[in-house]
Amino acid sequence: MTPNVLVKNTGLFLLLIFLQVFLMNNISLTKFGINPNFYVLLILILPFETPPWLLLVSAFFMGLSMDMFADTGGVNSASLLVAAFFRPLVLKILNPRDGYIPDSAPGIRHYGFLWFFKYSTILVFINNLTYWILIKFSFSDFFLSLYKAFISTIIVLILIFLSQFLFGKNN
Repeated sequence: MTPNVLVKNTGLFLLLIFLQVFLMNNISLTKFGINPNFYVLLILILPFETPPWLLLVSAFFMGLSMDMFADTGGVNSASLLVAAFFRPLVLKILNPRDGYIPDSAPGIRHYGFLWFFKYSTILVFINNLTYWILIKFSFSDFFLSLYKAFISTIIVLILIFLSQFLFGKNN
């Protein structure tokens, strides 16, 4: 990972913390109080060459930052770590026929809408399902948690795709 990529991703880390804390956490959607967990974008668009240990460390510190600001006791950290843990497996399953472009990051511009849709939907749903199950800390209302995860995933995906179309590099 080059210093330029490291600085860019550190800036993205700080920007996502700012957006989540001051904007997304103040948005409450539906009668269940669903807040969009947009910070998962960091894990989604880190470069393919990101070592797994750095991916997990980044997920932990992003989640820890969210937990400190939202006072959620580790739920954000745990759910983002689970998504980061599954990211290499999802990338392996969705591997294009020609492989991934060297020195690139997951995005619509390089791999197309359908590929990015599948990739982001899987990881965002994993993150949201883990989040809502841990918030409830019980399987007693599993279907309510599943509903919240589904709605959260739709909302977060809309925001992620907006960010991809607005700020993704045009190659």
